[in-house]
Amino acid sequence: QVQLVESGGGLVQAGGSLRLSCAASGRTFSTTAMGWFRQAPGKERAFVAAIIWSGSTTYYTDSVRGRFTISKDNAKNTMYLQMNSLKPDDTAVYYCAARVLGGTYYYASSGAYTYWGQGTQVTVSS
Repeated sequence: QVQLVESGGGLVQAGGSLRLSCAASGRTFSTTAMGWFRQAPGKERAFVAAIIWSGSTTYYTDSVRGRFTISKDNAKNTMYLQMNSLKPDDTAVYYCAARVLGGTYYYASSGAYTYWGQGTQVTVSS
């Protein structure tokens, strides 16, 4: 089992920044990848960014590339999402997710991830 706890959400004006954190505990040694997803009101959960745990390969959805940066601290078992130049369209509940299986997978698919956090609200005002 892996437990994930997000923090760092809040209310910010357009153009502002926030940094989300996702602290992992439990059987974290089995983690192969972690990701951030978001769900806006009335919409499906959508991929934001992912990072391979054993290296530094990162992936982003087009709408956040250049504005968001995903990173990790393996020693702290923590993943981060630095969000800059925030827009009202970024308003959503942000979830972190962890994959603990090997094999082939698509990093942008929610089905690739085994464990999920409870979510943290990010609201960007115009």
